[in-house]
Amino acid sequence: MVVALEVPLVLTLQRRARAEVETRLLVEAQGIAATIGAENLAPERRRYLRRVLVPEVAAQLGDVRVIVVDRDGLLLADSEGIGDVGEPYATPGRPEIGRALRGLPTTAVRFSRDLGEQIMVAAVPIIDEGAGLGAVRLTEGLGEVNAELRRIVLGLGAIGLSAILAGVVIAFALGSSLAGPLSRLAEVAGRLGRGDLSARAGDPGGAAEVRGLARSFDAMAERLERTVAAQREFVANASHQLRTPLAGMKLRLESAIAEAPTGEVRRQLEAAEREVDRLAGIVDRLLVLARRVEAGEPVRVEVAEAARRAAERWAERARRAGATITVKGDGATAQAEPGDVDQILDNLLDNAITYAPGPVVVRVERRDRRVVLAVEDRGPGIPAEERGRATERFYRGRGAPPGGSGLGLAIVRELAERWGGGVEVLEAPSGGTRVEVSLRPLPEPGGTGGPGVGAEQGAGTERGGRDPGPADP
Repeated sequence: MVVALEVPLVLTLQRRARAEVETRLLVEAQGIAATIGAENLAPERRRYLRRVLVPEVAAQLGDVRVIVVDRDGLLLADSEGIGDVGEPYATPGRPEIGRALRGLPTTAVRFSRDLGEQIMVAAVPIIDEGAGLGAVRLTEGLGEVNAELRRIVLGLGAIGLSAILAGVVIAFALGSSLAGPLSRLAEVAGRLGRGDLSARAGDPGGAAEVRGLARSFDAMAERLERTVAAQREFVANASHQLRTPLAGMKLRLESAIAEAPTGEVRRQLEAAEREVDRLAGIVDRLLVLARRVEAGEPVRVEVAEAARRAAERWAERARRAGATITVKGDGATAQAEPGDVDQILDNLLDNAITYAPGPVVVRVERRDRRVVLAVEDRGPGIPAEERGRATERFYRGRGAPPGGSGLGLAIVRELAERWGGGVEVLEAPSGGTRVEVSLRPLPEPGGTGGPGVGAEQGAGTERGGRDPGPADP
């Protein structure tokens, strides 16, 4: 902006300075032409013209060269004595003399090789009683004018640089007044995003707009904290209000089954017990989805070891369903919460055993800077057009068997995303379903932490004799 203003100003000053020199030279040349007149051009006066009149006039003008030529363009006088008397001076290199001999006062600016600088030239005719008798040509170097312009340019440049530096200082001060409070807001927003619901910006200072933004942020954080507190209260109440009657119903059904005779009544009671178990499983999964939104701090989780423990937990359930569980992979360490990884494995294994009894393979590997936990089965698979919706809450495909709730993969997705991961439902090489869960890795000590090929592990005895309840895709 400063440069855009200075350039036109410099050009204007240059034109004005040259116009002043041009006007002055024209006036002086016309005065000299009038002084010379016809009298001093007479042959008997030319010696006086050359030796007295022209040198005196040039001395009065200062650094101005005075040239006088006759009507034929031949040199009569040169204030500097450089030219030879009688030398043709109206040459193509001096077009202003030819124009002046035709009665046209002329000015021009050009570069003089002799002086090594630009010069201003002014030529006017010497006229007596309407007849042109010769011409007067004045030349003046523009070195001083150009030097003055350079000084002005340097001054303006200094002013412009000072303005730019002042602008930088002001911009830095304004930027600091904005960046500091905005950095504070960003830090508080990061804490809130990581689950610290007590994070508040307070008064970060700075501009009024930033303070207004901070107040709006704090109001939003306050509403969010109240909403989460209400959700937690609901979860606590729901856990007590729903589980207690379900547990009572199961005890009564177990007692009724023990006392019921064989036949239709017993089969109906057993079916009712299974429905109670399924309802209890749905309640558990809803509570998982509705539990605390913050993830806390991630810890080191040996994913392959978690997979082997899960295979042990589900071994008896797999045996009763006619399935086998094999764990492949070793050495991959993820950033997560161990309980969440266990929950992911439980849901994936329950789905595979329930809907595709047969060989189930759990693979743990490093891929593209991620830890990938994959569970493959050899069941009927999920149609390609339905895989994108398989992780939505309560979504069940058209061919899904009865009894599920559509929450299993939704839980897996939300737990994975809690730790910066994701879920992808694919077709297994065997034609069944392959569910891949990606998690952020932790660097392995002493190496890259790449996956090794671990020993295959078959289904073993479940830990603690617990039979995991059903889950749904």
